[in-house]
Amino acid sequence: MAIRDILLLGNPLLYEVCEPVVRRELEELSPVIEDLHDTMLDFRRRHGTGRAIAAPQIGVMKRLVVMDIDRRIVFLNPALDMMSGETFDLWDDCMSFPGLLVKVRRHLRCRLRYKDEQWIDRELTLEGALSELLQHECDHCDGILAVQRALDGKALALVSERRSAG
Repeated sequence: MAIRDILLLGNPLLYEVCEPVVRRELEELSPVIEDLHDTMLDFRRRHGTGRAIAAPQIGVMKRLVVMDIDRRIVFLNPALDMMSGETFDLWDDCMSFPGLLVKVRRHLRCRLRYKDEQWIDRELTLEGALSELLQHECDHCDGILAVQRALDGKALALVSERRSAG
């Protein structure tokens, strides 16, 4: 479909809570889903990163996430629960602030409940990298950016300085 501009850090829309998708919107959201996928793949081609993207990152204020690791998966109204008490720290990146890393703490395991493109209820149990990825994307739907989850005042680094960031 189309490659859209990704909203960047500081854009007020990124801090808004998204509205749930309702079934009657599925057809009108189909082009948005294609645009999200195309935009993510374009970002990945240009920057070498990008596994998932949330609709608010292109200014569509709906609870919608598209992920493509080995295939495209669409998450409508994603919701996390069963968050493990066990956590881990990582340097997180984001398409809305390319070139910047933020050290955050994420849950090692969680469950994601969502509807697929056919409006069927689904759930996934996530661990490690997938757990942190979907926590990041669900945060976008809640108007929360990784910079708001920074561990401390030293938890920001440029990608070019990652080796010395620890």
